[in-house]
Amino acid sequence: MTSWDISSSGVEFVTSLVQDAMDDMAKDVKAYGKDVESAAGSAGTISGPYCGMAPTGPVGAALSVFVEKTLGDVMFLGARAAKSVNGAREATAYYVVGDTEMAARTQHKALAAPKIDLPGKGGKK
Repeated sequence: MTSWDISSSGVEFVTSLVQDAMDDMAKDVKAYGKDVESAAGSAGTISGPYCGMAPTGPVGAALSVFVEKTLGDVMFLGARAAKSVNGAREATAYYVVGDTEMAARTQHKALAAPKIDLPGKGGKK
């Protein structure tokens, strides 16, 4: 294995920037959800007068399918970033105390794809 030369303050600085970006992304995803819902409700239908709840029009249905099909990708982005940041911080902590073997294991573990529990697919809601 090659030698390590890590600046723990540099890792903390970079991971804090990534954390800030993740926080911004979480706000954007929330806004995206509200905006798509609003767009679907405002898209209208091609039906005549109705009683009760308004039927979903073709644009609203298409937006719903789009969100459903891309939900896993959107959730993966946040989970991947969080796993990378946490892995970098944890591996650096092991490095600082001199345990380069645990640092390498932690770094390797952080490279694995995160597990995503999608709502309605046997996962958590």
